[in-house]
Amino acid sequence: MQIEPFEIAIAEQDIDDLRRRIRATRWAPATPAPAWQQGVDPAWLRDLADYWAGQFDWRAAERKLNRLPQFLADVRGQTVHFAHRRGAAITPGFAPYPLVITHGWPGSFFEFHELLDHLCDPAAFGADPADAFDVVTPSLPGFAFSPAPAHAGMSAFQVADMWAALMRGLGYERFGAQGGDLGAGVSIALAARHPQAVDGVHLNFLPSSYEPAIGAAQQPLTAAEENYLREKSDWAALEGGYAHQHATRPLTVAASLNDSPVGLAAWIGEKFRAWSDCGGDIETVFSQDELLTNISLYWFTQCIGPAMQMYWENRLQPMRFTGGQRIDTPLGFALFPKEINHPPRSWLDRTFNVVQWSEMASGGHFAAMEKPALLAAEIRRFFRPLRAKRA
Repeated sequence: MQIEPFEIAIAEQDIDDLRRRIRATRWAPATPAPAWQQGVDPAWLRDLADYWAGQFDWRAAERKLNRLPQFLADVRGQTVHFAHRRGAAITPGFAPYPLVITHGWPGSFFEFHELLDHLCDPAAFGADPADAFDVVTPSLPGFAFSPAPAHAGMSAFQVADMWAALMRGLGYERFGAQGGDLGAGVSIALAARHPQAVDGVHLNFLPSSYEPAIGAAQQPLTAAEENYLREKSDWAALEGGYAHQHATRPLTVAASLNDSPVGLAAWIGEKFRAWSDCGGDIETVFSQDELLTNISLYWFTQCIGPAMQMYWENRLQPMRFTGGQRIDTPLGFALFPKEINHPPRSWLDRTFNVVQWSEMASGGHFAAMEKPALLAAEIRRFFRPLRAKRA
């Protein structure tokens, strides 16, 4: 596998163009609706845009991102951008446990900037240094610095095949997987398609397309499962318009979002507020610099359209295990209270070998950014016995 170092270096003219476009925004007329009731709050968006054009320091964000060792690899004919941070060695010969973590939408590899500190150097946070990980955080195809796939068909299952090849190319014959959002689907697919390589999977989200075996030949739905499916349907009707658009007409919305930085900030920023445990005040959880670092990655790489493409592909290849297929790879699940869906454990037990189930005290969809210490502790706890088996 060909691997070469990579460093982010956005051209100055692209930064100038971004600022010019923000200042030339033609703002949409306001409506009499209360703030955030009909989507992004125009006042909040104007404030964020003013900061983006006038005070946000992309070069500082770029330097922070470049502290992560980053690489480009040719994996099965597809260029993949990834960060590879090695764990702190505690004794000669100590091998940190290898872990691949996959982001989702509207996130990026930047989501894990604090989580990696906790996972790679646990002793720095008072945790057991023997729990250190080597962490690989790839950018999904079409996201950030991973180019869009040249051919159709790149769903979570094909990405899982690429991740398995990437980890082998890095020298990891066996490893763990972790993910939320789209990354949860990739992690499940890794366990389903590469059980000989994946020791265990830890999730903090269940893909909406996941369907286990139900019906006359299986256990009937429990009351909790019926309630979950109703809640999931209600949420999709009121909050899932973005996903339906991504999965059915991605190019239509991409045409505008790729041209308007403020439109892009509205499309992404509204989700960071709606899906996080912020009590309605987004900046109690995410700073403007954090939000804009992530949004700027989408803007500078022009990846919003290619990123949406994965919704299209996942719709065509959903996470259905309706034939009674089981995945025996150990699975851990951290259920954060402000996550966008809340499956009961029994819903996962129908397909997975659930060995760790945790209902978290706080946090939402962006757990790696919102609660990095809590999520890291759950990941360490889940992989500790699997790590011991490798010793």
